[in-house]
Amino acid sequence: MFLGAPGHWADLASFVGLASLACAGVLFMWAAVPHRREQRSSLWMLIVLLTTYTLYFGLLVIDPIASWALKPVAMLIGVLPLSILILAFRQFRHPLRWTLVVLNLFLSIFLLAVQYRPDIGTTLAFESVLFTIYLGCAIHFWYTYRRTTAGAFITIAGFFAWASVFVAGPCTMFFFPNLHLENEVWNLPKYVVAVGMIMLLLEDQLEHNKYLALHDELTGLPNRRLFQDRLDSAIERARRTGSHVALLLIDLDNFKLVNDTAGHHAGDELLKHVGDLFTGRVRRSDTVARTGGDEFSVILEEPMTRADAARVGKTLAKLLDEPVTFGGKELRVGASVGLAVFPDDAADSEALRIAADLRMYAGKTATKENGADATPQLPKKAPGSIKPEPGLQTASE
Repeated sequence: MFLGAPGHWADLASFVGLASLACAGVLFMWAAVPHRREQRSSLWMLIVLLTTYTLYFGLLVIDPIASWALKPVAMLIGVLPLSILILAFRQFRHPLRWTLVVLNLFLSIFLLAVQYRPDIGTTLAFESVLFTIYLGCAIHFWYTYRRTTAGAFITIAGFFAWASVFVAGPCTMFFFPNLHLENEVWNLPKYVVAVGMIMLLLEDQLEHNKYLALHDELTGLPNRRLFQDRLDSAIERARRTGSHVALLLIDLDNFKLVNDTAGHHAGDELLKHVGDLFTGRVRRSDTVARTGGDEFSVILEEPMTRADAARVGKTLAKLLDEPVTFGGKELRVGASVGLAVFPDDAADSEALRIAADLRMYAGKTATKENGADATPQLPKKAPGSIKPEPGLQTASE
């Protein structure tokens, strides 16, 4: 809008536009650095780059009045980032920090070599700074989004194309002075980057929706759908190898009382706490899932015997004997555990869940009636013929 303004207003408009483009690239790189808010050196690196680039562009715009200052500022562009790297070497040695320092060192050397050349020196200086910045953006983005998706590929390619514009522009002017390209051609990589980022947002949203479809929103544990899939897979592996799979169903006692006395927020915090406790006490190859309001399920794969599974169930139940404090209120819940083992107790996943469910409710009922832990054992049946013993009825029955 203002590049055609008379006098120094055009110079000011040029400076503002170029400095804004440089600052946008520097801020983008800074946003891609992990732990940037915890590292004071990252903030200093940001300040140094913003200051030196802006100052250098300002000197180029008012040339030749301040041409004497171009050399020291060009040296600072390489020296100051290197100094920050050395001073903070023990605290922060991230690969992106090295990349940024190396790029600025090469830029500083190039500026010292070309900035005083007649006719093309100023143009090469402008373009080389912007090329370095947007090449850095491409590298930072590639490092952050190292995944094989269309959105990541298009965005990274767009950034490299954007950086290459600042090389292709001077080359076109020097080798093909009569060739005229519209501004839209040079701006095309910007739109490619924008499209790629929109695709990345859509990919992230789809991945998030997929995660929510298979995980409990409150605890982050696998939900009933993912649990059923993993149980079927575990049983199929055990069937092929002739091994065992143990299923634990754990129902929290007195959970309704917690919600009624301490509120639903405390109940939610308790469920998350229980999920963390259970996940921390089983192997990584096992699965802990939330399959109901106050019900958790655990799949224990080989190597696993019935005695081992019983010990795991007893350990998990014992974890809930200790009171938990939320919001100044002490909450105490117990647990009823039902255990079933494939192929001893059932021949498929549905029968295995029924067997574990019956034992859990039988144990819960016996505890309430007798004040003691009682977990009846189901007799071994032929595959697919599990039936409850007399007296082992579910709550609905």
